[in-house]
Amino acid sequence: MRKLVVIAVAIFLVALVVACSGAPKQSSPQQGGTTAKSEAKIQLKAATMTPMEHMYSQGAKRFADLIKERTNGRIQISVYPDGQLGKGERELLEALQQGIIDIYVGSTGPIGGFSPSMLLVDIPFLFRDYQHVDKVLDGPIGKQLLDDLEKANLKGLAFWENGFRNLTNSKRPVKTPEDAKGLKIRTMENPVHLTAWKTLGVNPVPMPWAEVYGALQQRVVDGQENPVPVILNSKLYEVQKYLTMTQHVYSPAPIIMSLKKWQTLSKEDQDLFIKTAQEVAPWQRNLGRQNEQKMLSELEAKGMQIERNVDKSLWQKAMQPAFEEFAKQFGKDKIESIMNVK
Repeated sequence: MRKLVVIAVAIFLVALVVACSGAPKQSSPQQGGTTAKSEAKIQLKAATMTPMEHMYSQGAKRFADLIKERTNGRIQISVYPDGQLGKGERELLEALQQGIIDIYVGSTGPIGGFSPSMLLVDIPFLFRDYQHVDKVLDGPIGKQLLDDLEKANLKGLAFWENGFRNLTNSKRPVKTPEDAKGLKIRTMENPVHLTAWKTLGVNPVPMPWAEVYGALQQRVVDGQENPVPVILNSKLYEVQKYLTMTQHVYSPAPIIMSLKKWQTLSKEDQDLFIKTAQEVAPWQRNLGRQNEQKMLSELEAKGMQIERNVDKSLWQKAMQPAFEEFAKQFGKDKIESIMNVK
């Protein structure tokens, strides 16, 4: 009897082992099996050189929020403002090329060193007003400039805005080009800007943005040139006494992606990124446009002397030799194709 019980137990155990080994295995959600359908999350880094209050960083944050919302959290973009990921815009662009960072928002000034056609928009007094800007940059000319970035392993999504640039200095009031002669002015690392200032008799000093406040504070340079929001948000009123509303150059701010990262996105995600970047553009541009007079009042309250009544024709005339050089460099027809947009 005992033998029969032992045999029965042995048979049962063998049957159990066979049954278990023959059962089909089910994949866990982590293994990507059919029982759990999930998409991999994408984490991206966006970098700017400006404080979080500035329109570059605010635009990047709005873009990140919309992408997160429209992908139900599948794509998340962390915004690193104020030069956290690099000392200057050139350094950020190099990191973008290499895929170290994924998204950049900044002025076109240093971009010309990577994509020469972008230098065209930095010509002084090229744009009449904001309406002219929007028609050019949102049209075929702007699209071609963004497409050209791919030759430099960059992907342009849309043109956002820095604004019209104005001159500040710590030495004296400036109203005419003659008043500016001899000043040492920090500029971006941009050959078009350097040529224009040299033509005026100003001493341009190319310098990464992260070094500018200290250089102004220590009087290494006398002044700099930037749109009103940058002057306010970067607290340049602490080290600059005089602001002249020259509006000599309009400065776009493209939102650009690493081409390496761009190529890893699905077609659907690529379309979403372009659509969202273009949708954010008017919102981001209006942050500066609608608040400029308020910002100027704040700067005056903080002690800056502002020269609003600037005869721009005098500045254009003084820069005429530079225009002739730009015509040789870019082609007179290309310059006129922008100036003639109605």
